[in-house]
Amino acid sequence: MKTSRTMTATAAVALITVVCGGCSSSTKTTAPASTSPAATSTATSTTSASGSPSATSTSTGSASPTAAATGAAVVGAATAGKYQNILVDSQGKTLYLFEADTSPTSTCYDACATAWPPLLTTGTPTATNGVDQAKITTTARKDGTSQVVYNGHPLYHFEGDTAKGDTNGEESSAFGAKWYVVNVSGNKVEGD
Repeated sequence: MKTSRTMTATAAVALITVVCGGCSSSTKTTAPASTSPAATSTATSTTSASGSPSATSTSTGSASPTAAATGAAVVGAATAGKYQNILVDSQGKTLYLFEADTSPTSTCYDACATAWPPLLTTGTPTATNGVDQAKITTTARKDGTSQVVYNGHPLYHFEGDTAKGDTNGEESSAFGAKWYVVNVSGNKVEGD
């Protein structure tokens, strides 16, 4: 009986190892950012499919950057791979604009905001490391949270960026339009 249990347990561990071994994704990554802004709180959150924000700071292994909405966002500039002077948050995570946003008001909610979490703030956002403070504003989201806007573009993270300096969302087409990294001038950056 003991041998049977041992064999069953060994088989279960082997099965879990095989199944979980195939669970990792192979996404393109770029070199980490060579310059990052000062490390201060970034108020980001994910939004559930129902549209309500989740402001938890527990790590679930999710690729989307999450943090408790506890302070003002910081927007800085960094070099990520071939992209120079692009906008990043205080953790060095790349920020994007969504071409469907034709005004400072966000059009990305529900599943869109889960895949592309908005850069949220609970205070006045701060510019650092070459970013123009005069170009930073905020916009109210439907749930009452405040999203950071740069040069008229609401800013977002990408759930596929798992590390500082990743730009996996660059030129992605999702939710009806394209997504681009943003340079310090406040314009989209195109081209591979």
